[in-house]
Amino acid sequence: MKVLNLRCASGHGFEGWFASEDDFLTQNGRGLIECPVCADRTVVRLPSAPRLNLSGASEPPAPPAARPPANPAQAEPRTTEGRPLPPEMQAAWLQAVRHLMANTEDVGERFAEEARRIHYGETPQRGIRGQTTDEERRSLSDEGIEVVSIPVPRALKEPLQ
Repeated sequence: MKVLNLRCASGHGFEGWFASEDDFLTQNGRGLIECPVCADRTVVRLPSAPRLNLSGASEPPAPPAARPPANPAQAEPRTTEGRPLPPEMQAAWLQAVRHLMANTEDVGERFAEEARRIHYGETPQRGIRGQTTDEERRSLSDEGIEVVSIPVPRALKEPLQ
């Protein structure tokens, strides 16, 4: 089993487990790998160094001070202030999305219709989620109905195996 460090085009880092390097390349080429944070399918493998623990081997010395990577695509994700984006923020976002999924009703493709019914008092107030087109979302906004688009990774929509 190979554990690879991966990153999406938005800069979210995550781990992937594959049977082999060829397995990773095949799945990535077919668009089967997606970011668990934003569901982006543009995923690259980050460089990693293997570490072997041999009996009697001592701890390797601490690495020298990090220099900025030559390739900006390999740089750590940064906040608007230029600081590295902490993994805690990614974890907090995933926790918030899980809370949203657990505490809202999935109305699917009927989202715009159901949002209007709630807004105009035709049905009781409640939290809903679903899918809508950009045009429907703009129309809801024009009617004064607040809508928030949140990308939900497929892994959170389906039960784990």
